[in-house]
Amino acid sequence: MNICVFCASSLHIDKKYIELAGHVGTELAKRGHTLVSGGATVSCMGAVTSATRAAGGRTIGVIPQVLVDIEVADEESDELIVTADMRERKGLMDARSDAFLVLPGGIGTLEELFEIWTARVLGIHDRPLVILDPWGLYDPLRKLITTMYDEGFTRANVFDAISWTATVDEAFAHLESRPHPVRPSVAELGESTG
Repeated sequence: MNICVFCASSLHIDKKYIELAGHVGTELAKRGHTLVSGGATVSCMGAVTSATRAAGGRTIGVIPQVLVDIEVADEESDELIVTADMRERKGLMDARSDAFLVLPGGIGTLEELFEIWTARVLGIHDRPLVILDPWGLYDPLRKLITTMYDEGFTRANVFDAISWTATVDEAFAHLESRPHPVRPSVAELGESTG
């Protein structure tokens, strides 16, 4: 499988998050999967890509030019795609992925999470979406979504569209738990977003 990992690129986080990303990269490669990432070498993003390659795995990085200019692009990636902007980046990451794993991160990670989660709730795709959150960073988000459901702002399938996990093994069990449908093409994604 091509597994897209959404995670932090922030330099000012506890090293436990960097270590978690490295553990994920190692496990991803050991299981024979390909990593799809945001294409940078900093923070968790850098840790997951370098660990994947160190364990013999293949990496695909997708990064917009504006971030190449302010971050260090992962030039060692097996495939590095530089896009014109963030929207094109997310579309290509989506199109190249069979499943999505969300690690602790900031607002960029949340944006990526919500786009994939919303598309799954709407039935645009049926690929696995898993949050790996050992320390409860996303607990307030989970509570917010429950409140939004209670108030009638979201559908019941919002809970079925995502798996919340606390360990790397549990996360991969959810990612690998069922057959994965063919991902949409870039052209199909363009048509569905207007």
